[in-house]
Amino acid sequence: MPTIEELIKTKPIKDPYARAMLNIIFTGSWIVSNANQSLKPFGITEPQYNVLRILRGQNGEAMNLFEIQNRMLQRMSNVSRLIDKLVDKGFVERTECKENRRMVDIRITQQGLTLLIDAEATMQQNMESIIASKLTKEQAAQLADWLDAMHS
Repeated sequence: MPTIEELIKTKPIKDPYARAMLNIIFTGSWIVSNANQSLKPFGITEPQYNVLRILRGQNGEAMNLFEIQNRMLQRMSNVSRLIDKLVDKGFVERTECKENRRMVDIRITQQGLTLLIDAEATMQQNMESIIASKLTKEQAAQLADWLDAMHS
């Protein structure tokens, strides 16, 4: 199993905090890249998948762009463009908000729900190959707790 230093081709990193930070950044990027590869056959990216999952959790209720952006795993400024692409693909619909004409209501479509069912099976296999094949359930739980501690 290669070390972070071997992966990024650098000399040994003495500071354990710096080494941990670099490893987290590298690993996060590697996981997102893996997710994007798994989602490619479905014609969506990991951020689009994230938006679809957020909207599905609304059980048919609408959300606005700001609410979606605040719940995303990777917060980005181009959520509007991301939604545009999902609208073009037929996975979400956008309507004018009845209470405030300056706002837009966004809902997942049946086509988006169907896509999620198919994509989730692939993402589950991806997760198993990345995490479950390398860590025990106890190790995964410990890792999640450590990561929670970092952003709490």
